Amino acid sequence: MRVERLGRDKIRFYLSMDDLVERGIEKADMWRDIPKVHELFNDMMEQAYQELGFEATGPVAVEVFTLPAQGMVVVVTRGRRPHSDEFDDDDVYELEVTLEESDRIIFRFADFEDLVQAAMRMHPLVEREGKVYAYRGQYYLVFDSDVKTKNLDALVAILSEYGEASTVTEHVLMEYGTTVWAEDAVHQLVRHFSR
Repeated sequence: MRVERLGRDKIRFYLSMDDLVERGIEKADMWRDIPKVHELFNDMMEQAYQELGFEATGPVAVEVFTLPAQGMVVVVTRGRRPHSDEFDDDDVYELEVTLEESDRIIFRFADFEDLVQAAMRMHPLVEREGKVYAYRGQYYLVFDSDVKTKNLDALVAILSEYGEASTVTEHVLMEYGTTVWAEDAVHQLVRHFSR
C-alpha cells in the first residue's frame, strides 16, 4: 500500500491486488459494510498519519476507483470541521464514500522514454493494443478491459514498473488531452522507437 499527499486536505492510496489479498478482501467487498473494510480504512488512516501527518477527524470524503487487474486507488479528502462546542477531540470521522469502477487499464508515465521502455517490454504480450494520450505534460497508455494479452498480471507488472495507475478517465484524456495514437500504440511505439 502506497500513500501520497495531493494537497493539504487530500491524500491518495494505491492498493495492489496483493494488498487486498493479504487482508482477505476482494474488490466486491469494498461495496459492502464489513469489518475487514473498516479495518483496512483504519490501517490506511494510521499510515497516512504516520507518513504524512494527515489526521482524519471530522467529515471525510472517500473516492474508491477500482482498476482491472491492478487493485484500487482510494482518494481521501478531509472536510473542514465546523467550529462548534458540539464536537470534541474524541470525535471519529464521518464518511461519504463514492465508488467507481473502471473498465479500462490506464497508466500515466512521467516522460516519453518511460513509455517507450514499457512498450518494448510489453510488446511480446500485446502487439496490436493500446492508445496513447498526452495530457498535462505526461503520457497516458490506455487499454480496453478486453485487452488481448497472454498474461494480464505480467502486463500490469510491466506498466507498474515504468508508470503508475491513473484515475484520469479516458473521456478526460480525449476531451482535454492530445491523442498521440488512437490504436495499436504498443506496436507503433516499438516500430518508431526500437533501437
